[in-house]
Amino acid sequence: MNESPAALAARHGLAVSGARPGLPEYVRQLWDRRHFVVTLSRARLHAQYSQARLGQWWQLATPLLNAAVFYLIFGRLIGTRDGVPDFVPFLVTGVFVFAFTQNSVLSGTRAISGQQRLVQTLHFPRASLPLSVCLLQLQQLLYSLAVLVAIVLAWGERPRAAWLLAVPALALQFVFNAGLTLVTARLGSKVPDIAQLMPFAVRTWMYASGVMYSTDHLTAGRHLPRFVEWLLNLNPAAVHIDLMRYALIDSFRDARALPPHAWAIALGWALLVGAGGFVYFWQAEERYGRG
Repeated sequence: MNESPAALAARHGLAVSGARPGLPEYVRQLWDRRHFVVTLSRARLHAQYSQARLGQWWQLATPLLNAAVFYLIFGRLIGTRDGVPDFVPFLVTGVFVFAFTQNSVLSGTRAISGQQRLVQTLHFPRASLPLSVCLLQLQQLLYSLAVLVAIVLAWGERPRAAWLLAVPALALQFVFNAGLTLVTARLGSKVPDIAQLMPFAVRTWMYASGVMYSTDHLTAGRHLPRFVEWLLNLNPAAVHIDLMRYALIDSFRDARALPPHAWAIALGWALLVGAGGFVYFWQAEERYGRG
């Protein structure tokens, strides 16, 4: 009997090593390895500053130094603080929230390509790697939020029920970031140059997201095309920043009403990019680590 190798393998219950499982099975495998994802993110967090003398204190110092640089350049030299009450909490919130997305995206470009030996040696859902990167950035954001709360309190704010809105805002941003990180991880696994180009794209995105100034400054007195204003209003980074500012800063909440569609936009981006990014990454599952 001349039986093909494929038929012979199927008859004896053999399967291709590293073959992509179905999407429901892939989700189940990923859930079974959730402890691995958490442990990996924690290990990376502790190893990140292990060689520095200040150690984990850099978790607090780095976002503060970034905020100080932006304050010096944009607040003092350029004067974007004019007309913005409580500019320091306003600025620090924008810097910290955008950094969460920025660092997730940039780290995601090397989530697979930087772990080739692990990917080629062990069999596990490859999505574990970019998701652990995103979880690492969430842990770093929590350090930053401790500093942010201290700054907000120092500027006269008092804890209010509105602060609880920060929890769903961060949850939606995390899902969005996770999907975007999965996308950049797949792109970076095949095109290493993506890691070199992505910082320029993210920096451009930052300047259009109202991190250092109110997004109203981008449109005030300018006759922009309708589609440009539409894109600015739908910018997910700007929406996430506005939601956090609205939750934590009274003067921001008093100065402008939160657009009624802001939460819907954040939810829409989380579902679209979170689910879409996951499926996009899963489709190339069996190709990761094969050169």
